[in-house]
Amino acid sequence: MKLIILTIGFILLSACSQKPILEHGSIISNSHKALSTISAYYIGVDDVLEVNVWRNPEISVTVPVRPDGKISVPLVGDVQAGGKMPMVVAEDIKERLAKYIREPQVTVILTELRSHEFVSRVRITGAVQSPASLPYRQGMTVLDAILQAGGLNEFASANSGRLYRKNKSETVQYDVYLKDILNSGELETNYELMPGDIISVPERLF
Repeated sequence: MKLIILTIGFILLSACSQKPILEHGSIISNSHKALSTISAYYIGVDDVLEVNVWRNPEISVTVPVRPDGKISVPLVGDVQAGGKMPMVVAEDIKERLAKYIREPQVTVILTELRSHEFVSRVRITGAVQSPASLPYRQGMTVLDAILQAGGLNEFASANSGRLYRKNKSETVQYDVYLKDILNSGELETNYELMPGDIISVPERLF
């Protein structure tokens, strides 16, 4: 009985600790709910990929994408990676490895985003100590970005922040309550960021 209670408690704590994620491709106004996962990134030249083949470390490699958009994988040879999503590249490698390995399990992870230096950045503007353009890192949140910008300055209207995300031909806007995040630990709007996001903190009206 104690084991069941502890298990339930662990699940509840895990659920509470999850960061809100905004779905790329949806138009949502004033939403604080956690949505689906971040959309995939298209691989470009000079990006660095980690190819993992389960139980086959001798085939697993970390490689850069060459100028021709390809990577080299043991047994498989050259694989087109440029312009594709990591999951698609993993599937391509899996199909080709099936000739040599029974039911291969392949994952492809982007370890360095080099091809889209500016596209893959996050920007913080407005009433912060040091407005910044930061390299995107997986798992980065609104709070991470604000802290890297030195925090809010004395003129900030902390609960009037905005997160702007490009969605194809339009820009989607989300409310960000930084005062609640920083002072009260209310993380409903501590959204997980995506490459290209812009956080703007307006000054309060006097």
